Amino acid sequence: MFGLHPLSRHAVRLGIAVGSLAAVACGDNTISGPTLDVNLSRVAGFDPLKAALLEARHEANGGFNLDMWAAVVDRNGLVVAVVFTGATSTDQWPGSRVIAAQKANTANAFSLPHLALSTANLYAATQPGGTLFGLQEANPTNDEVAYGGDAADYGTPRDFMVGKRIGGTNVFGGGLPLYNEDGKLVGGLGVSGDASCADHNIAWKMRYNLRLDHVPAGVADGGKDDNIIYDFTNGVSTGGFGHPECSAAATAIGKALPTTHPIGH
Repeated sequence: MFGLHPLSRHAVRLGIAVGSLAAVACGDNTISGPTLDVNLSRVAGFDPLKAALLEARHEANGGFNLDMWAAVVDRNGLVVAVVFTGATSTDQWPGSRVIAAQKANTANAFSLPHLALSTANLYAATQPGGTLFGLQEANPTNDEVAYGGDAADYGTPRDFMVGKRIGGTNVFGGGLPLYNEDGKLVGGLGVSGDASCADHNIAWKMRYNLRLDHVPAGVADGGKDDNIIYDFTNGVSTGGFGHPECSAAATAIGKALPTTHPIGH
């Protein structure tokens, strides 16, 4: 019987190992990640999202009247769409693309089927001494997803984020959970590009325009919704879920949102 050359033995062992891995990959133990919610893509995909953002951005929102970014994630945290309002992707703050996605992720990640929390609601509790201090360091942004791909595709249907988990935690105004007409929590919406109070106002109007605002309950307006709360006195939020004021105009518009753009319409 002929003996195998040492290199041949190594090749045989390597072949067996590769074959074993292939068998596992093709067997019942295959682990696959979640897929993008196709139903949500139909109602909050690129075209509906951009139309909703354009409509909300061109209303008075109490900010600087800047062009904006918006992003949506599904309940799995996968990015559904990323859009902007300007003629090009640099007509609004480039950094706000990722912030919008972070806000969408945060609103989805920290809301429940029976309790909606906006990113604005998280501000007070995450400040030093607050009960959720450090939350903004949780769930870090996936930098490879945030900045991968061709920058020329950012804010288009080919945006590299789409179909991937962006992660990230953001704790100022502009992020809202999304609830469909059956009251089911289906994901999160994030808006960025202006003062944070204006971001919240635009996000609220967008959610209204998308008809994904069937909010079950929240910490604002007597437990009815997830609106921004202005209750800071001497640097302290009276109820623990407050957000600083940005301008008198933004405050007035924000407080009126449940009346001008009621939830669950």
